Amino acid sequence: MQILENFSLADFNSFGINARAAFLIKVRSKKMLRAAIAQQKKPLMILGGGSNILLTRDVSGLVLKNEIKGKKIVATGENTALVAVGGGENWHRFVLWTLKNNLGGVENLSLIPGTVGAAPIQNIGAYGVELKDVFEKLEAVDLKTGETQIFDKNDCRFGYRESIFKTTLKGRFFITKVFFRLTTTRHFLHTGYGDIQSTLDQTGIKNPTIHDVSKAVIAIRTSKLPDPAKLGNAGSFFKNPEISAGLFEKLQAENPAMPSYPQPNNLVKIPAGWLIEQCGWKGKRVGNAGSHARQALVVGNYGGAPGEEIGQLAQSIRRSVFEKFGIELTPEVNVI
Repeated sequence: MQILENFSLADFNSFGINARAAFLIKVRSKKMLRAAIAQQKKPLMILGGGSNILLTRDVSGLVLKNEIKGKKIVATGENTALVAVGGGENWHRFVLWTLKNNLGGVENLSLIPGTVGAAPIQNIGAYGVELKDVFEKLEAVDLKTGETQIFDKNDCRFGYRESIFKTTLKGRFFITKVFFRLTTTRHFLHTGYGDIQSTLDQTGIKNPTIHDVSKAVIAIRTSKLPDPAKLGNAGSFFKNPEISAGLFEKLQAENPAMPSYPQPNNLVKIPAGWLIEQCGWKGKRVGNAGSHARQALVVGNYGGAPGEEIGQLAQSIRRSVFEKFGIELTPEVNVI
């Protein structure tokens, strides 16, 4: 097991921030993970694809880079397959693997950056589908004891871009394997969210397959979101806020064009990108950080911006949205 010292994380985070880890181990098995825990180089930080973090400082302890791989069908049932996937697998490559094997359920989640192990932490979602919709269970190692524990859907306490691994168990467990329940035939397609149906219509597809839906999602995401390889970013920096129906009625009276999506429990979801754009941030830069010209919800590193500078811009955006609308934006990105 190689322990890398004073290691640059620039290539391991999608903002391209040149923060350094005092120690880093590339974990490729549970055996290696337990050996890494035994090093006692604390604090411990888990790193997947680095697509949902903003590093504002160097990491003084040990970084555990999840590189546990493997994808296989472990059981089949009537119209379903149970799939086990290593936590270090690239999420989009996993989606492509499901399509190759005619497994349905995650096609709407195409091109989301990051690893499979990080996906349940965030309860990733896009175009009407969330990870919890296909999630069966996961296997994780307790970083305090080294013991393996199984979490089912109820244990994970999934919410909107939320799970127990972002709250009470944050930083406690290293996710080694995730199990998904996918369809093998009679796939249920989600085409009514966003521009999926219109994209399919434009290409003349009348009876879409899971492959067609994936291609449509990829086309939409590519047209709206910048490639992190060309512009450092973590995708959507903020969650879409959910507000009370009462507050929405008040705001809509003042802003008739405000888009909205009704939610359970008398709540209304408002697109964070629209709020940010109304505050004049879309396409605006401060130093080397800025809100993207095509999607205001994306905060980008336009060249050499330190993490602190990007974090300060995000805070300025949050303040202006709260001052104008009385709505508190919550970051999707994990600020370290």
